[in-house]
Amino acid sequence: MATKIFLNLPVKDLNKSVEFFTKLGYSFNAQFTNQDGTCMIISEDIYVMLLVEKFFKSFIKKEIADTSKTTEAIICLSADNREAVDEVVKKAVAAGATTPTEAQDQGFMYSHGFQDLDGHLWEFVYMDPAAVNQA
Repeated sequence: MATKIFLNLPVKDLNKSVEFFTKLGYSFNAQFTNQDGTCMIISEDIYVMLLVEKFFKSFIKKEIADTSKTTEAIICLSADNREAVDEVVKKAVAAGATTPTEAQDQGFMYSHGFQDLDGHLWEFVYMDPAAVNQA
């Protein structure tokens, strides 16, 4: 059974992507970093491989999704509280991201997200633990 996740995302400019995600507080594993990509550390079990498009293309037979026209996925990560959701979105926007939707407050769950420099959608969600236990 799998114990870790490695999400691979194509990026146009690796340096700009690293600069962007560094501003959000993420770090990178230098052991898995070169001119073709880097390993962004989300947690001890979640990693995002940011791969320059040419290198990413070497792993696939289909075209890379044009994120200006299509959505390939929504990357959703949990947050410790509502303030953490708002803070990461605020940092992302300050670093050049856009917010394609407004924050969603459903009482037991609060979420908001952003579109990064390459058009990938990131969502951050806080779910009230008391509400989860009642389900």
